[in-house]
Amino acid sequence: MSEGFDRVRGVVELPVFPLPVVLFPGVPLPLHIFEPRYRQMLKDIQITHNLFGIAYFDSSLADTELPAAGHVGCVAEVSEAQTLPDGRSNILTVGVIRYRIESYVERGDPYLVARVNYFEDQDEDEALLVESTREVADTFTRIAKAIREMNDERTALPDISETDPQRLSFLVSAALEIDGEVKQELLELRSTSERLERLRDMLGQAVKGYEERARVHQLAKGNGHSGKKIDIE
Repeated sequence: MSEGFDRVRGVVELPVFPLPVVLFPGVPLPLHIFEPRYRQMLKDIQITHNLFGIAYFDSSLADTELPAAGHVGCVAEVSEAQTLPDGRSNILTVGVIRYRIESYVERGDPYLVARVNYFEDQDEDEALLVESTREVADTFTRIAKAIREMNDERTALPDISETDPQRLSFLVSAALEIDGEVKQELLELRSTSERLERLRDMLGQAVKGYEERARVHQLAKGNGHSGKKIDIE
């Protein structure tokens, strides 16, 4: 059994916090807690297991008032909490494991509580993931390098080439600037290979654009003294 399953062992009913963000396992997410019902939720989980579910949900775009049964979200664990004098809190959470809502339960709480089941990706042959993992890591690093060049950052990039395939797929999915609906689709996938394939396609389409913008930025910094003509539309 994985560390994620171990962390949620015995937690059958999970407080659910609908937000217009997608959380992935292993990824940090800072939150500002200000609504009274979620202040109460934070107090309640701090005396139990420090766990709650984040559900991707934008009430302004949804036809319902809450995520429907069957919705997939990610368990968040509170790793740090700072309570402010007025009762609001700044917290740091980390994604633990994905869950699927079976049904909602009424316990008299001011926030949503759902009966959930937890899941991880299906087992796959690690050897078959090597190529996709390497390509995703390499292309993502190229994009990250280009972005740093555009921002004139000089700090070294971390080496992600040896990252576990599933963990890499979550980290890259979280870091990409893509629509929330697409991130939700990536979260719901139960195949690491399929997630990596989708990421490889998206990164492959984006990398040349980022690198060209970085090249133009560097040339602009040097007043265009490169001996090459730049056409900017």
